[in-house]
Amino acid sequence: MKKIIGSVILMLILVWVIPWSKVNWGRITWQPAEEVTVTGEAKTQAKNQIASFSAGVTAENMDKNKATTEVNTKVDELIKSVKDFGVDEADIKTQSLSFYQEPKGSQNPGMWQVSNTIEITLRNVDKAADLTDLLSQSGANNVYGPNFSMNDTDQIGSGLYGMAINDAKDKAESIAKASGRTLGKVLSVDDEGTSNNVIYPVAMKADSALGAGAVTEPGSTTVYKNLTVVFELK
Repeated sequence: MKKIIGSVILMLILVWVIPWSKVNWGRITWQPAEEVTVTGEAKTQAKNQIASFSAGVTAENMDKNKATTEVNTKVDELIKSVKDFGVDEADIKTQSLSFYQEPKGSQNPGMWQVSNTIEITLRNVDKAADLTDLLSQSGANNVYGPNFSMNDTDQIGSGLYGMAINDAKDKAESIAKASGRTLGKVLSVDDEGTSNNVIYPVAMKADSALGAGAVTEPGSTTVYKNLTVVFELK
């Protein structure tokens, strides 16, 4: 008797649990769930967080050692002034170092050209104009910047997930309504990552014309979040 009752209960459970509408009765095969795939998009603008500069010193001399000494002295002074300005040592690094001797037949055969360029990352963009002034008045004769950019777009992008999901849902509901269906649950979400627009560097000549009063605007960067979302269709 107990076995009969147990069998009945098991059959009732199977009737209730198994989605019989998805069974092809010609053959016992599961029919895949009908679905719709859409892309959810969201974007926001945020103030640029960092400014980067490159500052180089080039010297020419028939004596390689003298040219090297001149460059080293000026670069040491440049690095000291940038540190005194408040830039952390970890945000100052060598970008390039070169030695070149002009060959015979050139305008100055045998002349040595020695150069050293450093890259500077300024994490307080509100001081970009002041650092621009400092570099333009330093011993550097090749200065480029500021180049403004974001420091961490992923952190900003994480706040856009809700907006991107809602955008995807709105699109999917429109598709479902147009096809005479209703929207079901979310089946999967694929994060396509966070992206932002490209800010190109602005070249700056190291001369007195760009001394005190140089104006810089950090501007903003548009941050995008894209999600591919698969919804069930009923």
